[in-house]
Amino acid sequence: MKQAGAQKETLKKVLRYVARHRLLMAGSVLCAALSVACTLYIPVLTGGVVDHILGPGRVDFAAVAAGLLRIGLIAAAGGIAQWLMKDLNNRAAYRVVRDVRADAFAKLSRLPLRYIDGHPAGEVVSRIVADVDQFSDGLLMGFTQLFTGVLTILGTLLFMLAVHPGITLVVVLVTPISLLAAAFIAHRTYSMFKLQSQVRGAQTGFMEEIITGQKVVQAFGQERKTLERFDELNTQLQKASLRAIFFSSITNPTTRFVNSLVYTGVGIVGALTVLSGGLTVGQLSAFLSYANQYTKPFNEISGVVTELQNALACAGRVFELIDEPARTPDAPDAVALNAAQGRVAIDDVCFAYQPERPLIEHFDLRVEPGQRVALVGPTGCGKTTVINLLMRFYDVDSGSIAVDGTDIRRITRQSLRANYGMVLQDTWLKSGTIRENIAFGRPEATPEEVVAAAKAAHAHSFISRLPQGYDTPVGEDGGSLSQGQKQLLCIARVMLHLPPMLILDEATSSIDTRTEMRIQRAFAKMMRGRTSFIVAHRLSTIRDADVILVMRDGHIVEQGDHATLLQKGGFYKELYESQFAGNLPFS
Repeated sequence: MKQAGAQKETLKKVLRYVARHRLLMAGSVLCAALSVACTLYIPVLTGGVVDHILGPGRVDFAAVAAGLLRIGLIAAAGGIAQWLMKDLNNRAAYRVVRDVRADAFAKLSRLPLRYIDGHPAGEVVSRIVADVDQFSDGLLMGFTQLFTGVLTILGTLLFMLAVHPGITLVVVLVTPISLLAAAFIAHRTYSMFKLQSQVRGAQTGFMEEIITGQKVVQAFGQERKTLERFDELNTQLQKASLRAIFFSSITNPTTRFVNSLVYTGVGIVGALTVLSGGLTVGQLSAFLSYANQYTKPFNEISGVVTELQNALACAGRVFELIDEPARTPDAPDAVALNAAQGRVAIDDVCFAYQPERPLIEHFDLRVEPGQRVALVGPTGCGKTTVINLLMRFYDVDSGSIAVDGTDIRRITRQSLRANYGMVLQDTWLKSGTIRENIAFGRPEATPEEVVAAAKAAHAHSFISRLPQGYDTPVGEDGGSLSQGQKQLLCIARVMLHLPPMLILDEATSSIDTRTEMRIQRAFAKMMRGRTSFIVAHRLSTIRDADVILVMRDGHIVEQGDHATLLQKGGFYKELYESQFAGNLPFS
C-alpha cells in the first residue's frame, strides 16, 4: 500500500508538470483522435472493396479503384496526423523534462549544506542526469502510445458494435485477462525499477569518488579493492536490471497470447455467422481487422506500462530531491547588511552536526572591528564549524551570532556573505579562463583590476607563463594547475573582492614557504582595518593576531595574544613548542 501510495503521488506530480503544457497535449490528443479515426475507417473501406470483388468476371473495377483511392487518401491523412502527434508529444515531453531538471538543479542552491555534505555528489548527479533521462524515455513512449492505444480500443469497440454486437461481446469477455496480466506484472516491476535506479545512483557516486581520488587510490595500491567494490555494485545493478527486465519482458508475450485468443474467437464465431448469413465476407474481413487493431494497443500499452513503471521510479527519486526541505528562508523582516563595520558577537552558541554528538557548547566571543582573530586547536575541535556558522552555512542550534549588533538570522544570507571574503584550504575553480575565475566574485572588474589582484596574490608570474596568460582556459577544478597555483588564484579572487571581513582557513597550506611569506605580508596589508578570522595549523603564521582563541572539544580553553599565551604555559604553549619539536598533535 505504501508503494502504491508513493507511486500515485509521483504520478500526480508528473501530471502537474504536464499540465503546464496543456495546449501541446490537447493538440496531441486531437491528432491522435484523427489518426485513430483514419486507421479505423480503412477496414470499412477495405470491406467495401472486398464486397465489390464477387468472383471471376464479376469485379466492379470502377468501385474498387474509387475505394482504393479513398483508402490512400485516408491513410495519408492518418500518417500526417500521427507525425504531428509525435512531434507535439516530443515537444511536451522534453519541456516537462526541462522543467523537472531545472527545478532539481535550482533546488541544489536552496538545499541546506547538511544535505549536500550527507549525500555523495555522484548520487545527486545521477538523479538529475540519469534518472531524468530514464523518466524522459518513459514519458515519450507513454505520450505516444497511451493516447493512440486508448483511443484505438474505444474506437474499434464502437466500430465492432456497429458491425455485429454479438461477436463484439466475445472480444470484450476475453479482454480482462489481458488487463489482469498487465496489472499483475506492473505491480511487481515498479519496486524493481526503483531498486535499479538506486543502485545506478550508488554506482555513479562511487565512480565519481574514485575518479576524483584516483591519485590517492594508486598511491596506496587500492586498485584491486576499488575494482572489487565496483564489480560488487555492477553485479547488484545487473541483478536488479535483470529482474526488472524479466518481469517487464513477459508482459508482451502474455498479452499477445490473450490477443491470439481474441482473434481466434472472432474468426470462429465470425465464420459461423457468415455461414448463417449474418455477415458478409467483407464485413468479416473488416471485423477481423478490427479485432487485430483492438488487441494491438494492449501489447503497446502493456509495454508502455512497464516503461512508465521505470519512468515513475526514476521520477520519484528526482522528486525526492525537489521535495527535500529547503534551508530556512531569510526572515520576512531580514535586512541587508551593507558595508559592515565588522563587529561580531557570539553569545552562548551550541551546535551539533548530529544531535547525539554535541560539538560546540556555550561558545562566547566578542570581536571588535578590524581585529584579527586566530582559531587554533586539534583537528575536530570546531574551528571550521565556527567559520560555517559565521557564514551561516549552518544555523546555530541555540544562542546567537550578531554582526554589527544584528542577529545574522535577521540578515539576508546574500548580503551577509557578500561582506565576507573567504579563502579555504580546499580550492575550487570553475571551468573557464583564469581571468573569469579571479573575477568570479566581481564579474564587472576591469582587466587592470584582475591583474593587480593577481600581482598582490603573487600569482601574476605563473599566469604570465601560461600559453594564453589570463585567457588560458582551465578545466574542472583547475585542470592541470598545481594545488598551490589554484590556491593563489583563490587568494587573488578575494583580493579583487576586498570585503569588510575576511575568513582565511589554512589559506596558504599548499604554497611554498617563500611565497607564503610574501602572501602573509600581502594578507597583513589586506587585513588592515578589516575584521579577520584566521584558521591556522602552522602557529608561526598567526603570531601577529590580535586575539588567539585556543579551542578544544568545541570550547575556548585559552584566549589572548601570542606572547600572553606563551607566558601562561598552557595548552597553546604545548601546541606551539610541539610544532618546532616536529611532533604535531594536530594537522
